[in-house]
Amino acid sequence: MIEWYKIAMFQNYSNFSGRARRSEYWYFRLTTALLFFVFIFLGGILTAVLGTTAGFSIAVGLFCLYVIASIIPSLAVTVRRMHDIGKSGWTVLVSLIPLAGPIWILVLLITEGEHGENYYGPDPKSTIEEIDEIGINN
Repeated sequence: MIEWYKIAMFQNYSNFSGRARRSEYWYFRLTTALLFFVFIFLGGILTAVLGTTAGFSIAVGLFCLYVIASIIPSLAVTVRRMHDIGKSGWTVLVSLIPLAGPIWILVLLITEGEHGENYYGPDPKSTIEEIDEIGINN
């Protein structure tokens, strides 16, 4: 889980080309949700220790900084996920349509990616290249 998060957050920070598997996208989202709960827990602890709501404000501030830092990687992994199912990255804008847009994007995000190479690059799940190398003398 952490490996997929590190790939999306640090290695492909602003990579909007190529394709992202469902696991890369959903592990990134899961880790972000877990970090949200960690910040809430941290806020509760700081509030108890300091005896004021200042601790919670500090935790919320830290989470806001995290959200700002993760906007570009989040958008990039979502665009690459759209590429995996053969859609343009601009399809993400459909989520701005009230009610129906987020539901449609959710359906697209849980759809299995196209098998084989598509317009956006090779299949990230494919092992054909490895199989083709079997028996080749180097």
